[in-house]
Amino acid sequence: MNTTTMTLSRRLAALGLATLALVGLPAHAQSSDAEVMKIDKAQQKITLKHGEIKNLDMPPMTMVFRAQDAAMLDSVKVGDKVKFDADKVGGQYTVVKLAPAK
Repeated sequence: MNTTTMTLSRRLAALGLATLALVGLPAHAQSSDAEVMKIDKAQQKITLKHGEIKNLDMPPMTMVFRAQDAAMLDSVKVGDKVKFDADKVGGQYTVVKLAPAK
């Protein structure tokens, strides 16, 4: 590889890393506690009254989330206490893991 090609390759690699830093990678989901307030299987949504969601920098509140997998909605019912992980997926707040609290 000649010097010009090596320099260009290094610059492109640096540009790629800089782009990733600007775009940002999603934070790793952390489990939060919640109570199931509503389930809408047809729309694949769940309303949760939740505690703080640290990875999303979100205070406690009640809000609607998209369920990443519709089957997870079958494992809970309104009034259940749950543990869940949420992330921002495709621009939407999404429950990526859901289980009844023990």
